[in-house]
Amino acid sequence: MASKGWFITFEGSEGCGKSTQIRRLSGFLQSMGREVFTIREPGGTPIGESIRHLLQHDASAKAMTADAELLLFAASRAQLVREVIRPALRKGAIVLCDRFLDSTTVYQGVARALDSRNVAAINDFAVSGTLPDLTLLLDLPSEEGCRRASFREGPADRMEQENASFYEAVRSGYLALALEHPERITVIDAAPDEESVAKSIERTIRERCHGLI
Repeated sequence: MASKGWFITFEGSEGCGKSTQIRRLSGFLQSMGREVFTIREPGGTPIGESIRHLLQHDASAKAMTADAELLLFAASRAQLVREVIRPALRKGAIVLCDRFLDSTTVYQGVARALDSRNVAAINDFAVSGTLPDLTLLLDLPSEEGCRRASFREGPADRMEQENASFYEAVRSGYLALALEHPERITVIDAAPDEESVAKSIERTIRERCHGLI
């Protein structure tokens, strides 16, 4: 029988260091002999990657409504859950996901001000009961996150071009969500150096995911 699979998601605003910490954690877990899948949202499947390009870089997306944006994120997530996440968990693998349903709750539900009940219903339909065992929220003041994100190579995508008030709403939304779901979401201070943040993440996993490491 396969050992228990683990589903861990990383959340946070732009520039908080999610990709870096996922890469570090994946390497650490693989060094212990664990099978690890690292995926991202939107994306993670051929269909999802096509949706990602449409959401972030396609010129036509400039006219995209918030409602259409919500549904596209959900479509990518529905495919990812059924094509990648569930099969990986069934065979006992560890799935590390860069964003999941909490991003939609915060970015579209809070920052875009869409009806929270509609967002929750669409999220529920997309994931159909597949929820993270642990969500690591990398928290960073929005000004610092934007400053860090500005050093990335290449042009900013559509989400990275939002104004300061949008990112303030995102951070507030995330922190409120963490208070609402303390059994699942742990806030990690993302302001210190990369090594310190990685140690905080490892400590949290030891405390919250018994048997994982």
